[in-house]
Amino acid sequence: MTVSDLDRSRQWYGRLFDTAPVLDENTGPFHHVVWLLGGTLLGIHEHPELTSRDAFDEKRPGLDHIAFGCANRAELEKWESRLGELGIANGGIVDAPYGSGLSFRDPDNIALEFFAPPG
Repeated sequence: MTVSDLDRSRQWYGRLFDTAPVLDENTGPFHHVVWLLGGTLLGIHEHPELTSRDAFDEKRPGLDHIAFGCANRAELEKWESRLGELGIANGGIVDAPYGSGLSFRDPDNIALEFFAPPG
């Protein structure tokens, strides 16, 4: 994901996941920071020549949101508590027939979600 301020986002995601990144590298054309989350890699990138500093908007072509899987609703509830501890605004847990979700946004307004299957 491209972010507007790598230092701000590095700190924000580091606090959210309570872990250090596995990679923090400036390649020249971009600087990226990557976390290993279970079997998934999540990377944020800062490009020195951004074409826009507009906040993220899922209604434009491209990314809608990223969902992080939770094993069950109990794990989702732990994430809801964690977001509260960190002062991260969220929509609360929303239950649906297909599962339960907890939506929130990063400093660039990128839509994120923790999601648990029904059961």
